Amino acid sequence: MTSPIRNQVGAVFIPVSDIERSKNWYCSLLGLPLDGEILFGHLYDVPMQGPGIVLDSRIFTAEAVLKVPSFHLLTDDIDAAYDYVKATGAEILTDIEHDHWFNFKDPDGNVLMICRSSN
Repeated sequence: MTSPIRNQVGAVFIPVSDIERSKNWYCSLLGLPLDGEILFGHLYDVPMQGPGIVLDSRIFTAEAVLKVPSFHLLTDDIDAAYDYVKATGAEILTDIEHDHWFNFKDPDGNVLMICRSSN
């Protein structure tokens, strides 16, 4: 039997405690406009290229917070990305490892990763 499920990620959900604050933080981090609409009072679909990120305050609990990165964001300049994230006041968890990636936390403590693109 052929699987009806595509080998494609549609979106990753991130549990957040305050949808408005998180929307603004993620949009600022990614250089996106802050004018997007919050859906149903608890969801924000971050406009991304490729698989999406959905912020969801309804699924937030301390246990649901991402303790390890579930995905990575891309950059062409890992040093500039590191300096930028540090300047936002985010908690940096690692130095730049192997000249390729680093981890940090969003305001709710979700662990995120930025990787240098291989292009």
